[in-house]
Amino acid sequence: MGTETITRSGNGKGSKEQAERVLDTMPKPVAAHAPVSSPVSKQHIDIHDRVMWLCRMPYGGSRMLAAAFRSIGLDARVTPEEDARTLELGGKYTSGDECYPQRIVLGDYMKLIQDEGVDPKKTAFLLPTANGPCRFGQYWALLRRILDDQGYEDVAILAFTSADGYAGIGDQARELIRTAWRAVLIQDILLKLLLKTRPYEVAPGETDRVYLENLDLMSEITARQGISNKERMAELKEGLKRVRSSFLAIPVREEERPLIGVVGEIFCRLNTFANNELIRHIEAQGGECWLAGVGEWVWYTNQEAFRRLREEKRRFSKDWVKTFITARIMHADEEALMEDFHDVFAHHPEPHVAEVLEYAAPYLPQAGALGEMVLSTGGAIYLYNQGADGIVDISPFTCMNGIVTEAIYPRVSKDHDGIPIRVFYFDGTHSDLDRDVGIFLELAKTYKRRKQIPRP
Repeated sequence: MGTETITRSGNGKGSKEQAERVLDTMPKPVAAHAPVSSPVSKQHIDIHDRVMWLCRMPYGGSRMLAAAFRSIGLDARVTPEEDARTLELGGKYTSGDECYPQRIVLGDYMKLIQDEGVDPKKTAFLLPTANGPCRFGQYWALLRRILDDQGYEDVAILAFTSADGYAGIGDQARELIRTAWRAVLIQDILLKLLLKTRPYEVAPGETDRVYLENLDLMSEITARQGISNKERMAELKEGLKRVRSSFLAIPVREEERPLIGVVGEIFCRLNTFANNELIRHIEAQGGECWLAGVGEWVWYTNQEAFRRLREEKRRFSKDWVKTFITARIMHADEEALMEDFHDVFAHHPEPHVAEVLEYAAPYLPQAGALGEMVLSTGGAIYLYNQGADGIVDISPFTCMNGIVTEAIYPRVSKDHDGIPIRVFYFDGTHSDLDRDVGIFLELAKTYKRRKQIPRP
């Protein structure tokens, strides 16, 4: 039978029972995976017999996350470096309506199968999903359809969701989640050290070399098996002492550069292939970049879990208590790993996500807008208050988050001393990036001379 349609004349008000009957006919949203029902759970796929591949977001972050998976005995690796073949394959199996990150991820994974010859029965691709106004959450479904259409049904796709703070990673979640969070924190520390040192290095390439050496070191420590959380933390802290010493030993020049805050869509801003190495272009023309890391998004998913529980009037429920305890543990680990870097990052303090959301509220309130558009808007204002000389938003072309924030930024700039804000869109085509960066940096230098908030 067809769906019953109820219409009323007059003021359009019907009874509660009629409204409930209509709502009952509507499609129900698919529930997010919990730890017992996640596709990563061994009851669905025996992942111990497969190589798990992670896309680069960023390279260092994926290296660290792969190490976390290896700590529980899984063979996790990072996809090879992207190239023209990545875009060729990504374009071949998409219609053109998909966002740029989707083309890159799909191209990377298809390249493994078609060019590298991996065994589909021994292969798994890891893709997180997300709720909110982003096609990111549909990547796994499209990839599954394409793989099936091409005869690669044996390839497994592992997905987990932001709906429960990315808790749905299977029956090994308790052992893995904490190590993975520490891996995220370490990647953010390494990336922050890289970006605050490289623009001032005396010997070109020295900072990149030190970064990669320390990435190897911290990945090795993270991947160690059979040790407790306490033992792993002690080893990680010892490793970070070596990281600190090696970065501080890099000879640097004493000079002033305009500080450019970098926000935007998480994949495109962190994947250097996707953004055509925009940060290196900014550095080459005299700038220094302050980039929002991966940890921001993890904290945001935790904050969103609290918001949903409040909306559902489930404060102090079992799920609320679990989320609260998780946040406390996350904060404790963050403090422990950052202990030796407070002085190093004294002029680049990272905000808590609640502060970012508060800054964004007058423009894009958290409850009315979701995802990176909120974080980018709030992050831009936070960076303004930290004395940044300009803000760059890196987004894929046609990205909803980028389109919304681009509409908001003129007002944000006007309300904050006219700080220059520029959205750089990327879609795989070539443009005169050096020209565009040069023009923007001239605006940043002009603002730097007249700005009201100096750098700390």
